[in-house]
Amino acid sequence: MNKKLLGLYGLKFNPFSPQVPATALWASAAIENFCWRLEQQAGEGGFALAVGDPGQGKSAALRILAERLGNVRDLALGILSRPQAQVADFYRELGHLFSVPLSPHNRWSSAKVLREKWLAHIETAVCRPVLLIDEAQEMNSAVFCELRLLASADLDSRSLLTVVLAGDHRLTHRLEGPDLLPIASRIRSRLRLDPLAPKELQDHLQHLLKVAGNTRLLTTPLIQTLCEHAAGNLRLLMNMAHDLLVAASQQEREQIDEKLYFELFTLNPKAAKK
Repeated sequence: MNKKLLGLYGLKFNPFSPQVPATALWASAAIENFCWRLEQQAGEGGFALAVGDPGQGKSAALRILAERLGNVRDLALGILSRPQAQVADFYRELGHLFSVPLSPHNRWSSAKVLREKWLAHIETAVCRPVLLIDEAQEMNSAVFCELRLLASADLDSRSLLTVVLAGDHRLTHRLEGPDLLPIASRIRSRLRLDPLAPKELQDHLQHLLKVAGNTRLLTTPLIQTLCEHAAGNLRLLMNMAHDLLVAASQQEREQIDEKLYFELFTLNPKAAKK
């Protein structure tokens, strides 16, 4: 949304866009607790898991976590961008994330250099390096195994890395399989994102409106209607609110209300006008 349209409503940013600043994202009590636990776990290493259905806010939770961890002194944070990669590309990306020149086709050498890098970091900082992996259900089983072996030392008695896996419930099912049980047994912190109640969705929406700079953008009845029809899904809620904002800006409405909602989303527009 361009600056002219944002100015029309006195908004600092589009509160319904996926590109909302991480500092403006709403954190539920469960997400706050998960972030706090990870800040503590970063000093000891190990695996953590965040799961939920599509649209429940897993990626947003990781963005909040990355923002919090980014403020921790001397913490080395990496975010894996291609979870579906094969082993060689996995090593290439790790080398890029942690500024280590690697030879992807020499896995022994690459693992040795990464371990030395992480050990050197641990010797000079309180925190272990942290690796965040979104859409982890797409990861290759061989990459999971490489990651598990890379993340520990001294006959598995010492953790070199904190790994946060986030994905939908396919990830949970995969971790129950025999190949990935060694990963599942190492998970120390968990976040389960279930469908949100309408009141929780309202808290989310009102928080975004406040930090964006216009708490009166949506009427109270509209907020209630949106949250009751979002099926507990944050992404669906944001998509509907975004569509309303675009339609309202096109019509240059001062405030978005239920009338526009019914005009935009009703299955029978003629009936809605009666």
